[in-house]
Order: sequence, then C-alpha cells, then structure tokens
Amino acid sequence: MDDELIDEGDIPRSRYTRLPGKGFFYPDSLDEERAERRAEEAIEGSEAVVIADGDADGLACAAMIREAYDAALDAADFEAAIAARLDDESDGESEDGAEADESEADESETDESEADDPTEDAHARSPVGLVAAGPYSIDTSLERVLAYADDDVDLFVCDLCPDDYEWIAEPLEALAESTASIRWFDHHQWDESTAAAVRDLGVDLVVGESDEECTADVALRSLDHDFDDRWAELAAVTRDHDLWIKEDPRSDDLADYSYWAGGEEYAAIVGAYGADLPETVRAFVAERRVEKEARIGAAVDRAVTHEVGEWTVAVTYGRCSQNEVAEALREEGSDAAVIVKPAGSASIRGSEDFRHAHEVAGKVNGGGHPQAAGCKPDIYDDMLDYAQHWTTEGQACKRVILAAFEAVAEEVAAGEEDAGGDGDEGGE
Repeated sequence: MDDELIDEGDIPRSRYTRLPGKGFFYPDSLDEERAERRAEEAIEGSEAVVIADGDADGLACAAMIREAYDAALDAADFEAAIAARLDDESDGESEDGAEADESEADESETDESEADDPTEDAHARSPVGLVAAGPYSIDTSLERVLAYADDDVDLFVCDLCPDDYEWIAEPLEALAESTASIRWFDHHQWDESTAAAVRDLGVDLVVGESDEECTADVALRSLDHDFDDRWAELAAVTRDHDLWIKEDPRSDDLADYSYWAGGEEYAAIVGAYGADLPETVRAFVAERRVEKEARIGAAVDRAVTHEVGEWTVAVTYGRCSQNEVAEALREEGSDAAVIVKPAGSASIRGSEDFRHAHEVAGKVNGGGHPQAAGCKPDIYDDMLDYAQHWTTEGQACKRVILAAFEAVAEEVAAGEEDAGGDGDEGGE
C-alpha cells in the first residue's frame, strides 16, 4: 500500500477521522510476531509477571507491583525521550497524535504509542515483566506466560475480566500448577460461575465494587507492602477517571498519557511521580490534546439522536476519544451515547438515567460496566464490508447496536411490568 494513502499529514481531518489508524492496515500476523517476541523478552527470567489492561488503571497496578518488588525502572531515560519527542513535534516531524482509548474491545489497531517506545529494550529490563492485554486477549497472554516464564514465578492479572471461564481454562489451569502464586485484581462485574472456577484453582481473586473502586484501589489494599501516600493518591486520581467521577483534573492527564505513552513509560513515570506528572509529560499531553479536541468536535457534530423506549440515544462515528464525546452528548440531552469506530468496534456510554450499557454490549459481542461498555459486532467478513463501513460512517454497525438497545428496552419494560404485577398481587 502507498504510504501516502494513510498518511494523515495532508488529508483533511473530516476525511482521516473516518478511517482507522495506520496500525489497522498492518497485518495481524506481523503484529502478532512482534507481540510474541516482546512478550518473550519481558517474561523470560522474570521474578514476577503482570498481565494488565493497558489503560491508566491496569498500568497503575503494574507500577504498584513493581514498587512492591523494588523493580521499578528509572524514569530519567523516559523523561529524556519525552523531551526529544516534543522537540521533534515542534519541528513538524512527529506522527499525528492518536486518541485516548480503553481496551474494552479489540480495536484491531496497532497502538501508535508502541512505535514511540522511548527505550526499545525497556520491556526487558525489569525483573517484574509487564504484558499489556485487553479483555479479548487474556488467554493469549496467559499462554505466553506459560510458554516463557520460569517455574515458581509470581503471576498477577490486573483490570481484566474474562467473559467466561472456558476460554482461559487451559492456560490458567496449567499456570496454577507451575507458578508460585496467581493473584488477580479487578473491579469489573464477574459472572459468579467464572469467579468460582478461577478461585477453585487457588487463584487469589479480589474483585472490587465496580461503581466504587477502580482496580488500582483493589491492588493497593491487597498487596502486602507499605505504600506511601502518593500511591493512595494515584489510586484516587485513577478512580476519578475510571469511574467517570471527573472531580480531579489530573485524572484526564493520566488517562490520556497512559494511551499515548505506552505501558513501560507510563508505569515508570507514575511509579516515580504518582498522580502529579512532571512538567515534560504535561507539555507532551497538552501538545497531543490539540488534535484530540478537534476529533472530539468532529464526532459530536456527526451525532444523530434516536428515541429508544424511554431513552434518548445519540449515535456517532469517527476516530476520537469516546469518553469526552459521550460526555458532550450527555450535556446535549442524551441518556446514552454510541461511538462507532472506523476499526469496527464501538463504545457505549450511559448516564444516571441509563445503566444498561453492558447489557446492550452483551448482545453484540461485547461487555463492560452498566455505564461504560464496548463491543465489536460480528458483521465484517472481508475488506469490502470495512469499505462500506468507512464510506457509510458505520451504518451497519449502528443498526445492529440500535437493535440491541431496542431489545434491552423491551426487556427492561417487561421487567418493570412483572415487578408491578408482583407488587399488585402481593397487595391483594
């Protein structure tokens, strides 16, 4: 493919935000080879291994675990690399900034921040190896630990929840036999049978209340280490964004930086500075936000609202930061927001009046929280389907998700009728 076709430098924003990032066009087979190689380098010889979601919450847990093992990387090298990136950007030589995102669904994109990894071998330096994962790659990450870790390694899994036990059963059961310990920290909503099966293997599974704690809170109270106050503050600020409380402006900095920086850099910086990021990092985040804000505006302008049951659902399309887009759409009166991405996935965001995002996502190959969920409908058979997706701004994806909203609305209405009927009968 001609690089100029996917080079955003000379393409209007109104066009390139309708397309996936460059990583989408990078073959999965090559991406998997690179991921496999880096995982091997990170895991081999490690005293402990952390499999964590690659967002601010999961990576905060990784930083805490490295602190507990006295295995944090020196932040100085990363700060120097960040300063160099800023110099490159001021000279107009940098890649266009990517949007902040979480790992709710397989975006089928290569994170551009990986290409900006400030130290090429950072992933292999710490005696606590870090393997970033998403909810749909837990099994692959477990298999890599099984393949490359020494016997009696300590294994941690953070901020990840499997949809069901069966697809992680084989590697997890083998690791339960070979590792010294497995500790799993999370705050998502677990199926009771899945949680029971994991615990039956001897895994120390600690799941916090999803509307009260983030996983960093769970890790902080679960790890046997005397953490100083900055770690409690880091957990609190991480929670502020992860639970969408939005009372601390630093939480947006952490969330954005975790995506743009890459896992090793983020873990090293917050490990050294906590929630108060150094000036160089704040400057880097501010530079990237110029593009981010423009993409948010484009997505909000594209939104169309639909009345589904008692809810007003706003649906939009584009490469953007879905949380901020959803917030803007809520401010305009929507109860729920759907942000369909060019890579084929979608984010579903709720509000105080809509707490069924995970139910909607569950009907279209996804899951998540009551007010924040993600999915990727199984509707893409070949590149022609993706071509139609891009040229129609995700119309097929929008239709199946709106149909899921309709189904959930009917279920909620039926449940309310049943509850009312039971109440009437009980009063007679």
